[in-house]
Amino acid sequence: MTPKPLQNLVKTRQIKAEPPDQAEFNNLLFIEGLSVQGQFSMAYHAAHAMALAALRWHGYRSDSRYLVFQCLQHTVGFEAVKWRVLDTCHKQRNLAEYEGHLDVPPQLLRELLEISGELLHKVESLGPVSTV
Repeated sequence: MTPKPLQNLVKTRQIKAEPPDQAEFNNLLFIEGLSVQGQFSMAYHAAHAMALAALRWHGYRSDSRYLVFQCLQHTVGFEAVKWRVLDTCHKQRNLAEYEGHLDVPPQLLRELLEISGELLHKVESLGPVSTV
């Protein structure tokens, strides 16, 4: 059964109703169906968002992507070896963004995916933000 708020969004033409599609669902949900470059990009951006969230939880912000990763040792207790992998991924991302070159070694992608999962767990364990 479709939730009423979604039905209302259809009525106001903000979303469209379409039959569900298992293959599309799987492609959207499981990054294994993506290219190596797609998997890397999604996992990298997710790791950055989680690292920034951890920094914000502590009441800080940085516009520097690499610094957000370096701060993980202080915000969630990440060992240097883990945030350095994220820093390596940051360098790979910069090559792709600024030079159009993205060649992701399979081992780096595996480490990024593993570390991103660990980071998600650590960020979720921070709990609600204290307003005191």
